[in-house]
Amino acid sequence: MLKIRLSLGGAKKRPVYKIVVADSRFPRDGRFIEKVGFFNPLLPKDKKERVSLEAERIKHWISKGAKPTLRVSRILGEAELFPMPPKGNNPLKAIPKKDRKKEGEDKKEAAPKEEPKKEAAPKEEPKKAAAPKEEPKKAAAPKEEEKKK
Repeated sequence: MLKIRLSLGGAKKRPVYKIVVADSRFPRDGRFIEKVGFFNPLLPKDKKERVSLEAERIKHWISKGAKPTLRVSRILGEAELFPMPPKGNNPLKAIPKKDRKKEGEDKKEAAPKEEPKKEAAPKEEPKKAAAPKEEPKKAAAPKEEEKKK
């Protein structure tokens, strides 16, 4: 299967990526079929030199069945060459991993407590349903009294 993905280059702590078309079985930084652009994450987002793409070649490979990875599809979405992927929902992203585990345990403990409350709620509903039945009887009694008069 063909993938359009990032291939890491550059020095230690100074990443620079090539956007390449490669077989999914090849190593990340190994053999590739064609280089179709590059990406420099160290530059500010508004700089032109941050991303360079060969649009025609990318469209050609996508038509041949190459699938971009999530990161590359975001880069292509910004360049309007490919639809932007949907945003993920990760509300725990800003919380450190140590705290995530603690909160996950708290939620697990809280979940069984909530279930009995749900079970108790239906028991109360029949009582409420019984109470309105009594009220129509009371309402019916005054009508009978009026008939007696």
